[in-house]
Amino acid sequence: MDAILIKTEAAADLTAMAARLEASGDYRVLRRLAPRRQIEPHDGSPTRLGIFLDVETTGLDPLHDEIIELAMAPFTYGLDGKIFDVGEPFSRLREPSKPIPPQITKLTGIDDAMVAGHAIDPAEVSRFVAPAALVVAHNASFDRRFLERFCETFSTKPWACSMSQVDWVAEGHEGVKLAYLAMSSGFFYERHRALNDCFAAIELLANVQPASGERAFAQLLERARQATWRIWAENSPFDLKDILKARGYRWNGEASGGPRAWYVDVEDGEKEAELAFLKAEIYQRDIELLVRRIDAYDRFSDRC
Repeated sequence: MDAILIKTEAAADLTAMAARLEASGDYRVLRRLAPRRQIEPHDGSPTRLGIFLDVETTGLDPLHDEIIELAMAPFTYGLDGKIFDVGEPFSRLREPSKPIPPQITKLTGIDDAMVAGHAIDPAEVSRFVAPAALVVAHNASFDRRFLERFCETFSTKPWACSMSQVDWVAEGHEGVKLAYLAMSSGFFYERHRALNDCFAAIELLANVQPASGERAFAQLLERARQATWRIWAENSPFDLKDILKARGYRWNGEASGGPRAWYVDVEDGEKEAELAFLKAEIYQRDIELLVRRIDAYDRFSDRC
């Protein structure tokens, strides 16, 4: 009992010290993230099950590199974007077919000895993911491409991205990397281990944002539910590529799905204006262009 009392008093002292530093206006104090199992009390509204996940891999290419760690944190949420509870997580290591590159070990702390003899069972992963109404990742275009090759259940689920589907910059944050967002939100955590990244991201999504007064997860849900349109500027004049780049078009290389061409993703209400721009400014004639509707079931995948 004495030890517990001493520990409690020490924690209170540290909290008071942090409060004094912040009150001075000359310091900002970062607190270590303590993952919470309950974020908000249930309010009786309908809930859904979400899964926030993160993978660590041997590299950036889903065609050649391999998963070495997978973590998934289930959470219940309301349709309005409140996050209520975080459930028992899933966390596994996996031994790849080749040694882990030194730069990956330096980044993640995962080395060959840690993963030796470990495997991730796709059937176990499928059972864990099956009840989820939504899968979320920070940079979902990276995680989804790896995981759909590993377990087909991921291709049947709607996905959302906590990096691109929340307007973090408009909310006053200077970057969209998870560690930057955590620091600007007042906490830090042990980075580049998959489960820690999941807990940090859920904490960020649960927070009410300073500029809009909305929960970040409410913003994410709103964007995830909306369809977008991918417009391909196939065979566009080479000397006009800088105009397309300046307008937000990206180049699709041969290794990705879709044609080898410039493309842009636009909201539903922007489609006709973008097509009119291409016809008038790029092609200077009436032309049928490849346009595809994208929703959360395909977004961030190689199918787009």
